[in-house]
Amino acid sequence: MSLVTVNRVVIPDEDIHYESARVDERGVDERRGAAARQLVVRELLRQRADEIGLDTDSDMDAAVESLLAREVPRPAVDDAACRRYFEANPERFCTPVTAEIRHILLAAPPDDVGARAKAEERAETLIDEAANGDETIGGLAARHSDCPSATDGGHLGAVGRGQTVPEFEDVVLRLEAGLARRPVETRYGFHVVEVIAREGGEPLSYEQVSHLIADYIRERSWRRAVSQYIGQLAADAEIEGVDLEVPDSPLVQ
Repeated sequence: MSLVTVNRVVIPDEDIHYESARVDERGVDERRGAAARQLVVRELLRQRADEIGLDTDSDMDAAVESLLAREVPRPAVDDAACRRYFEANPERFCTPVTAEIRHILLAAPPDDVGARAKAEERAETLIDEAANGDETIGGLAARHSDCPSATDGGHLGAVGRGQTVPEFEDVVLRLEAGLARRPVETRYGFHVVEVIAREGGEPLSYEQVSHLIADYIRERSWRRAVSQYIGQLAADAEIEGVDLEVPDSPLVQ
């Protein structure tokens, strides 16, 4: 990576290296690029804060917070916008869902195409066996599952949002009670899933969630405004060594 500068102020390579360790990207180059962009944004904000007389030496984070409070005001949200969002997204406003789950894991590495194909095929075979009544999920789990829950017949207990991996929850928390007729794919492999019982999912009223919707819309709108603000700072600056792409959220830590 070439020398990174913002209005002729150099972003030290060691700072980029340190920051890259905290970036959630796969490749080394991708991490360094993302780290450089974050530090460029931070430098843009520092320079602007200095320009309007804020103290960036003693507490940079406080200075940036004050800067954004002055120059990117929090947007107002009216009731009509909240109601439109509520009516357009009814599935988001329900009581939390929990499902009592029994499963069989057929493990396969995420990057092994052949192993994953075999795991999916085995999962489909086990689903057919369970659906035909040849054997219970618990019995099949004890003999075939790669999950430690195999010793308990594949029983996972009550699963709610945030307790397992998202790709598993996104499927199983939508299933009705009974045997899922298709395998559930996750980073770990393929799962045969039986929902023993399901609770929650009752619709909430607008009055119960209107304050949450207002907070969400306000935060989303503010982040977009911050993105536009940073984009304008970047457009007015001389930046070298990195292509700055500003997402819809502030790159400020």
